[in-house]
Amino acid sequence: MKKVLFIIVNLLTFHVGFGQKTYQNNWESIDSRPVPAWFEDAKFGIFIHWGLYSVPAYSPTSRDKVGVYDRYAEWYWKRWQEPNRVQKFFTDYHTKQFGADAKYQDFVKNFKAEMFQPDEWAQLFENAGAKYVVLTSKHHEGFTLWPSKQSWNWNAMDVGPHRDLLGDLTKSVKNKNIKMGYYYSLLEWYNPLYKKETLNEYIDQHMFPQMKDLVNTYHPDLVWTDGEWDYTSDKLRSTEFLSWLYNDSPVKNSVVVNDRWGKETRTKHGGFYTTEYDLVHDGDANGLDFGKPWEECRGIAGSFGYNRNENLEDYSTSEQLVHMLINKVARGGNLLLNIGPTADGRIPVIMQQRLTDIGSWLKVNGEGIYGTRKWDKAPKVTPATKQYFTQKGNDLYLITTEFPSGPLQVAGVKKPVSVSLLGSNVTIKSSFKGGVLTIAPPALTPGTNPCQYAWVVKIAGASMN
Repeated sequence: MKKVLFIIVNLLTFHVGFGQKTYQNNWESIDSRPVPAWFEDAKFGIFIHWGLYSVPAYSPTSRDKVGVYDRYAEWYWKRWQEPNRVQKFFTDYHTKQFGADAKYQDFVKNFKAEMFQPDEWAQLFENAGAKYVVLTSKHHEGFTLWPSKQSWNWNAMDVGPHRDLLGDLTKSVKNKNIKMGYYYSLLEWYNPLYKKETLNEYIDQHMFPQMKDLVNTYHPDLVWTDGEWDYTSDKLRSTEFLSWLYNDSPVKNSVVVNDRWGKETRTKHGGFYTTEYDLVHDGDANGLDFGKPWEECRGIAGSFGYNRNENLEDYSTSEQLVHMLINKVARGGNLLLNIGPTADGRIPVIMQQRLTDIGSWLKVNGEGIYGTRKWDKAPKVTPATKQYFTQKGNDLYLITTEFPSGPLQVAGVKKPVSVSLLGSNVTIKSSFKGGVLTIAPPALTPGTNPCQYAWVVKIAGASMN
């Protein structure tokens, strides 16, 4: 009995001690915190950009021969107000649609969210196979989707919808056992305190109280910051906030954060690393091999905020999106795929359709995606790659984005226990010789084909790791 008690006391001491590790106000300490495993297991999340920019819902597109970052409808206010390479698109549109005298603040009267049904949104996300959601709590415009005291009369409760949009969606999403996180812009374009001379006042009086209110009130699983490029992290006092988040907040042991905490921090500091439309700032991220968990974020088309100027050719197909997910997961990453709701609270049907198609594929093949890790012996992923690999324990998953016309070969493995096609009872013929597994193409008919877009072969017990 004494031995049992001794073991229990030691276990309790271990768990309490682990939970009480103190993180210091510096990057060396903050970066030592592991990214909670749920994030790497999740693989697929939904990003939501929703705010006053959803009223004009406009930006030029790739058809206008503009760059990636110039296609973002959520940047409407700044692109329209200040000189930049695409300003004329916005001034012409604004004058024609709303009149030259219309102010950005006037859009609040049309941001009503009258058709917003959070339970329906959450059901769509569940059907899509998403394991986490990240909502724009506040974009660079400063307008918050929750009743923030620091944004008096510039939040969704005081004006516009007169509703806690963030709180309502959080409840619905968490009821589906989906993780809930919040995007938060560190900068505000037109906040009078957001300038070099008064940056500390902005942080002390506005940013820190607002971020802590968001965390204390809604208990996020993920804090996704952005707008970090104006100042270094020491000026933004980012590790000061993160040490509070990791030591004293109600989500200190479970919360996940990204790497956007200062203009020098991307892929260097914070939690998981981020790419955006396969870029890190202006650098191509397709060939990068990240040493930490990472995530690609992008829209289904070219914008994050809803853009009425986009048409079918601007949208990725369901096949392209499934292949995108496979590419990121095989390289050790997640995909955070964005939707842009309308000002009245609807998710555009084309976005619903794309998410539903991804979910249909994941219902069959999720075993080869969720909870997997990058296989270290996999061939390097290139733009020509058609066969990808993931690993879970001793099992490997070969994911082919093109139905094989001939045998598939996998080197560097041991003889598997079994080889099967996910979602199918069709027998998969294979042979093993000299450390190379040869898999015959599955004999499928239209009636026995388990899915579209990509096929996953489970190679059980083949990993030598």
